[in-house]
Amino acid sequence: MRFEQQLPIQYFVDKYHLTIAGNKDLIITGLNEINKVQNGDITFVDVEKYYQKSVFSNASAIIIDKLTDFPEGKALLLSSDPFKVYDQIARDFRPFRPLGLTDEKGNTIGENCLIEPGVHLGHNLKIGNNVYIQAGVYIGNDTIIGDNVCIQAGAIIGTDAFYYKKTNQKYTKWHSCGRVILENDVEIGAGCTINKGVSGDTIIGEGSKLDSQVHIAHGAVLGKNCLLAAQVGIAGKTIVGDNVVMYGQVGVAQRLKIGDGAVILAKSGVSKSLEGNKVYFGIPAMEARDKYKELVKLRMLAKDEIQVMQG
Repeated sequence: MRFEQQLPIQYFVDKYHLTIAGNKDLIITGLNEINKVQNGDITFVDVEKYYQKSVFSNASAIIIDKLTDFPEGKALLLSSDPFKVYDQIARDFRPFRPLGLTDEKGNTIGENCLIEPGVHLGHNLKIGNNVYIQAGVYIGNDTIIGDNVCIQAGAIIGTDAFYYKKTNQKYTKWHSCGRVILENDVEIGAGCTINKGVSGDTIIGEGSKLDSQVHIAHGAVLGKNCLLAAQVGIAGKTIVGDNVVMYGQVGVAQRLKIGDGAVILAKSGVSKSLEGNKVYFGIPAMEARDKYKELVKLRMLAKDEIQVMQG
């Protein structure tokens, strides 16, 4: 999440009652979880085995529960409960705003748009030109929609991330302060669900087309001119390249990278990152020609075993 204005790190020290170690002159520009941090960001860590990953990430300031070694120029913000502070910052800078709270939603809608009856629009939306949104669609707060976008009936865009922190044997929900961005010429099929990011953005790249009942999870990024058939599911923070095709019921695990031009055949399960410009199939997905050879060998082995059993 980018803040609307740059803020001195001392603002966060004072407001959230933190103790600072390191650079007291930092300017903070955003908030992000560790997987998407950029220079100028605040992040947090409260598990010692992840200290190094967090402290040596691109984050400028790290909310942490005890002092540890850190690079020159950065700052540690000490707190007994780093997650609570991080989550409160997210809530303060992008607070929960239910639909119907006010008629003054701060939305910007471009020219020649058609929004059918029964569409529910959130707050602070930016909708481009020539956008067609069919009946029964929900568009959550802070969503950005480019030009020439079509969203078919019943699609749900910008819902909360399915993201929880386990503490004291229960799950505590992270406040979702990310957004959904639909770039120009995107088409979203009926009944699709697209979650906003936890702190970063969920992005559907320019020219990409989604069939009905596709699910895109928090913080996933879909490249340009991708084609996703019905019931594809892509888990959180996975990065999909340009010109990728996924046939029906493909499932992709979290935090993976799918290369440009990859083709994943129907009902495949992707559990690891895949190179581009290859065709994949199976569970777990592997190059289709190798998977087919494997299946032939298994069938031949089964026949041999049956012949042995029959004497």
